[in-house]
Amino acid sequence: MVALHEKLRVVFLALALPFGFATAAQAAGFPNRALTLVVPFSPGGGHDFTARLLASKLDSYLGQQVIVVNKPGADGMIGAQYVARSKPDGYTLVMSSPAETVIAPFLYKNMSYDPGKDLSPVTLVGITPIALIANPSFPPNTVTELVAYVKAHPGTVNYGTPGVGSAQQLAVDWIDRSTGIKMLDVPYKGAGPATLDVLAGQVPLASVGMAPVMPHWKEGKLKVLAIMDNKRLKWLPDVPTASETAGAGAVDVVQWMGLFAPAGTPKAIIDKLNTAFAKVLHDPAVRKTMIGQGVDPVGNSVADFSKYLKQESRKYAALVKESGISAK
Repeated sequence: MVALHEKLRVVFLALALPFGFATAAQAAGFPNRALTLVVPFSPGGGHDFTARLLASKLDSYLGQQVIVVNKPGADGMIGAQYVARSKPDGYTLVMSSPAETVIAPFLYKNMSYDPGKDLSPVTLVGITPIALIANPSFPPNTVTELVAYVKAHPGTVNYGTPGVGSAQQLAVDWIDRSTGIKMLDVPYKGAGPATLDVLAGQVPLASVGMAPVMPHWKEGKLKVLAIMDNKRLKWLPDVPTASETAGAGAVDVVQWMGLFAPAGTPKAIIDKLNTAFAKVLHDPAVRKTMIGQGVDPVGNSVADFSKYLKQESRKYAALVKESGISAK
């Protein structure tokens, strides 16, 4: 019996060694062609801006071109699913948000992918505050004034978001529930289209990441009623938080951008991607550009990003439950 076990062990090692060498060789030669970075939202939003900025710099660290492809739809799940089903070789990545990674599992009974099992975290790219923006013609200038306005005009105030169950929509739901008002959500395929419709006066309000808002806000074409953090930002000291509104509670939701690869991507390749993105995100010029557009760059380790995802998952599990949004 011992001899048989020893023979089996030798056979197993003989089979495993070539695979190990192949994986190591694959990682050593990575990348040897262009990479695809999927943005699961329409052009014009913070994820799209950040992906294109990083893609323009990554060739210096990876030695290959990074092509950005937009695959919007289904609250970001179409793009995430595309990457989850891609070959796990590091050449297809997704710049995801909370919606399709840590929120969707609590909203959808039958997802076509499992974010926790089908996507591998690479790094937290950046964090942007969620802003409640309005067309300048919309009367309220603060959340307090908004609450009073909605109570005086029940059932008439619409607001745009990147999708039902997105962090942006859950933030407004938090305000609704804590102040006793009800606004009507208009879902879009990204923050960019929602912001454009506020500019055009098609909807009076939108809850979106700050990135697509910054240039229009600086020019006075949009106004920011509040951000959804529970404390004011150092680089936006004059913009109040939603939680400063009497009765609104400690509204504390942010939009983030996280890089994922298909599950099963070799660790050595994940590490290479993590290192390359971290170098770009810590480049002073890149950081300045991102902060100027309302995005705080991060670029942390795989372990730290994984820990962050677990924290976010717990938070959104509670928020979805409290929102009363029915599972789909």
